[in-house]
Amino acid sequence: MKIAGKTLVAMGCAALFAAGVQAADPIRIGSVLSATGPGAFLGDPEVKTMRMYVDKINAEGGVLGRKIELVSYDDGTDANKANGFVKRLLADDKVDIIVGGTTTGSTMAMAPEVEKAGVPFISLAGAAVIIEPVKKWVFKTPHTDRMAVEKVFEDMKKRGFTKVALLVETSAFGQGGGKEARAHAAKYGLTLVAQESYGPKDTEMTPQLTKIKGSGAQALLVSGFGQGPSIVTKNYGQLGMSSMPLYQLHGVASKQYIALSGPAAEGVRLPAAGLVVAEQLPANDPQKKVTTDYTKAFKDKWNQDVSTFGGHAYDGLMIAVDAIKRAGGTDKAKVRDAIEQTRGYMGTGGMVNMSATDHMGLGLDAFRMLEVRNGAFTLAK
Repeated sequence: MKIAGKTLVAMGCAALFAAGVQAADPIRIGSVLSATGPGAFLGDPEVKTMRMYVDKINAEGGVLGRKIELVSYDDGTDANKANGFVKRLLADDKVDIIVGGTTTGSTMAMAPEVEKAGVPFISLAGAAVIIEPVKKWVFKTPHTDRMAVEKVFEDMKKRGFTKVALLVETSAFGQGGGKEARAHAAKYGLTLVAQESYGPKDTEMTPQLTKIKGSGAQALLVSGFGQGPSIVTKNYGQLGMSSMPLYQLHGVASKQYIALSGPAAEGVRLPAAGLVVAEQLPANDPQKKVTTDYTKAFKDKWNQDVSTFGGHAYDGLMIAVDAIKRAGGTDKAKVRDAIEQTRGYMGTGGMVNMSATDHMGLGLDAFRMLEVRNGAFTLAK
C-alpha cells in the first residue's frame, strides 16, 4: 500500500508537472510574408510590425500567461513558395493560427491548405475574392479592392468625370481591381474608354500610357501594387499627362510609393486607411489614438515612416490575440469562432465588426480619400 501510495503521489506530481509544462507552452503564430520581391514594400513593414508587437506582448507577460512564438517565412512575393511555406507551418511547425499572406496571390495559394487543416488564418491582402464567398477559416484585415474601386469612382463622379481609362497589373490583386472596375463603372455613370495591362516585373509602361493618352479619357485608374504603379506614375509624368488625373488603389498606400514615383506623384489620388494621415485626423476622430500610437511606436523602433501595410499586420495580430483571450486558449475551433465574433475593434484600418457572412468587417467609411501634395499624403478636398 505504501508503495502504491508513493506511486500515486509520484504520478500526481508528474501530472501536475506535465500540466504546468503544457500551460507554459508558447502560442505559435505562423506567418508567410513578402519581405522580398515585388511586394517587399508591403511585406517589409508587416514583418517589422509583427516582430515588434510580439516582443512587446511577450515583455508584458504574453497571452493568458503564455509567450508568443512567431514562426515566419518570406515567400519572395511568390505564390508557389507561399503554398509550400504554409504546408510547413501546418505540418511541421504546428502553429495555432496564421497571420499573413501579404499578397492576394499568396493568400489564395495558402487558403485551401488552412481550410483542409482547420487552422484560423487572417490574411493581410486586399482582394474581395479572399473572403467572398466566405471561407470558414479565412479572414482578412485590409479593405477590399471592390471598396477601393467604389471609393475612387465616388470621387470621380463628384469631380464630374464620365470617361475613364483603366490600367491593370496582371497580378492577382491588379486583376481583382480591374474586375471590380469593369463591374461597377456604369453604376457611377462612368464609361471605360480604354483598358490596358502591364506585368508586375515590367519596367516601362509608356506604350500603354500612350494609347490611353489618345483615348479621350478624362481620368486614369491604375490597379496594382508594389513598384509597378510607381513606374506607371513616372511614365505618366514623362508623357505630360497631368491634365488626366491619375488614381491609384490602396495597394500603394506607402510613402515609398511617393519616393519611387518622384514629382509625377503630385496630385495622385487614392483611397487609404486613416493611418497614413494619422496626424491630420481631427482630435475627436475615434481612429486618432490607435493610429498615432502605432505611428510613434513604429517610427521609434525602425526609424522609418508607417504604411497601411504594417497597419494591416498590427490589426491582424491584435484581432488574433484578442480572439485567443476570449477563447480562453488556442483551441482552433474556439479561436475561429472568436475571430468571427469580433465586434467594435478600432484598428488602424477602421472599425471592425465581423460576422458569419463578413470575414473582414470594414465599411466603406473606413476609407479616406487621399491626395499627394508637396510630396506627402493629405486628406483630399
